[in-house]
Amino acid sequence: MDIKSNSFNPIVHQKTAEGGGAKKAKKEVPRKPIEDPSDLVTLSIKHKTSNGKIPVIISSKKKDSLFKAKEALVKGTSAKIKDELPIINGFTADIDEADLQRLLERKPDGVSIFIDEKYKMIDDPVFTEKPEGISIMTDNAIKTLGVDKLWEKGFTGKDVTIAVIDTGIYPHKDFGDKIIGFKDYVNGFKEPYDDQGHGTHVAGDCAGDGTMSEGKYKGTAPDAKLVGVKCLDKNGAGRFSDIIKGIQWVVKNKDKFNIKVLNMSLGGPAFQSYKDDPISQAAQKALDAGILPVIAAGNSGPKGGTVGSPGNNPNVLTVGAFDDKNTVARHDDEIAKFSSRGPTKIDNLTKPDILSPGVNITAATAYGSVLDSHPSVPHAGPDYITISGTSMATPVMAGIVADIVQARPDLSPKEIIQLFKDTARKLPELDANQQGSGIVQPKDALAKALLIEK
Repeated sequence: MDIKSNSFNPIVHQKTAEGGGAKKAKKEVPRKPIEDPSDLVTLSIKHKTSNGKIPVIISSKKKDSLFKAKEALVKGTSAKIKDELPIINGFTADIDEADLQRLLERKPDGVSIFIDEKYKMIDDPVFTEKPEGISIMTDNAIKTLGVDKLWEKGFTGKDVTIAVIDTGIYPHKDFGDKIIGFKDYVNGFKEPYDDQGHGTHVAGDCAGDGTMSEGKYKGTAPDAKLVGVKCLDKNGAGRFSDIIKGIQWVVKNKDKFNIKVLNMSLGGPAFQSYKDDPISQAAQKALDAGILPVIAAGNSGPKGGTVGSPGNNPNVLTVGAFDDKNTVARHDDEIAKFSSRGPTKIDNLTKPDILSPGVNITAATAYGSVLDSHPSVPHAGPDYITISGTSMATPVMAGIVADIVQARPDLSPKEIIQLFKDTARKLPELDANQQGSGIVQPKDALAKALLIEK
């Protein structure tokens, strides 16, 4: 399956050498699950691993069909079953082209086979022109939303853990001892690290405490705990199965680490209904387990139909980005041009669900990482970088979710999502497929949450 995407790039607001403008990379057309053996002629050439095998994900809606698929795969072939993916009733395997073709010819009904390619989920920064005369004052987002008013009431995300599936988390001083868990599906390391930088910035957006900036660059839930799940490498790439394994690990360890919120500032184009999309269904299982998935809409706006997977799932909280113009005033707020719009492809659902600040967001840097070393990424001193995108809007929102969860831990993810929708502020002249319910209003959401009777 090819879901290579530029939809979730961080966006750096800075003039380019040519004088500005966004560099747009080509997007490849995503493929559906393999059904026709003839498709292998094209797919196998591109996706064979160094050992000449084709990595695949096989899943089924029925357990008995999955058993039959395993039996058919293993019997009389050189196929090697690698990882179990019970969260989607599936598994991964390496198989040669001839054996895969035979499997396709005899696969049980209800079984889907996907190429488990290594795809780029986070690309190099996209450069857009920085407006003249506007300084980088990204701590303004906290005041724009009134998140500090939640803090004054003692709701800072304390005793709530946010899981971040991304490129890892560097143990920046802004996190102190708050990284309480770490899983690495790329290199297998035991200690937290981040060679790309994206995941560290994301973690700072939601849970950094601003230690290295004397409290200036805080995340929206500065007392929340963090669990890092590294599924993407230093190039922002990873296998489809690694993302699923990451979600599966989070669900398995939710009680151990008290994980209540899952941040996924990543994704790819939707190639089929969310009901059949494996990563979307894995996110659904996290929701079913009591974890609230907060997922980026993507940076492929302003065209419609650009919200990606797994943000196309109607049950998760899909976040678009707005630009607060670095002012506390509300009259100049507008949707970020890059923010992806609905309706979703295939299912034609209204998305995103809500807007959160995503322009010029400053947060912790992973020292020496790809983003930290990038010559065009603005730094706010040596300890912070400033980038934009729905990848940033999402953890800002995830931190607010953690604050509300602290206030009302008895509310279900569905109830929390609904109260955010009910209290959001709509931007004028925009429809629901541009802004969802509108801009998040943390104070109003808290007030409503405290009034809900259980």
